[in-house]
Amino acid sequence: MKKLLEFRWHGRGGQGAWTASELLARTALYEGKYIQSFPEFGPERMGAPVTAFTRISTEPIRIHCAVYEPDVVIVLDPTLLKTVPVASGIDENGIFIVNSADEPAKVRENLKTEKGKLWAIPATQIALKILGLPITNTAMLGAVARATKIVNLESIEKIVKERFRSDLAEKNFAIIKEAYQEAKQE
Repeated sequence: MKKLLEFRWHGRGGQGAWTASELLARTALYEGKYIQSFPEFGPERMGAPVTAFTRISTEPIRIHCAVYEPDVVIVLDPTLLKTVPVASGIDENGIFIVNSADEPAKVRENLKTEKGKLWAIPATQIALKILGLPITNTAMLGAVARATKIVNLESIEKIVKERFRSDLAEKNFAIIKEAYQEAKQE
């Protein structure tokens, strides 16, 4: 792992981008890493584009600003690929993780960049099947764990059980495990 990995989450209000960012950070903290997690939004309404950030490091983190050059970009709502510059700041070694049932090559076309590695995950379908709601944040967390290997599933399970009541924790961890398995790399 690099000393510092920076994640930028793109979603819409109500989809849980910040919650996913926070769960990732808490899991990394549990594993002994240094973390930051914070949102960037104002008085947006449900459905408006929002951004959240996570930093994970093996050393104390001394910067306190938005993530402008992310190592990993996570997109919870694929419609944002057409309206938000999600690829901004990413370099050739970056990773994109996009909620989409399309094959990764098709997602790459919509992303409009050749930079970075791309993972696609049918997060909406997984969430609907298990939770009965199109809330994609925990599915995306499972895909992040697989694509980056930054945290392990056992640690995520512990943090999810702390965060949610038992029935929701069980469903959300089932979503995470299935997303971990179904994420496809280009």
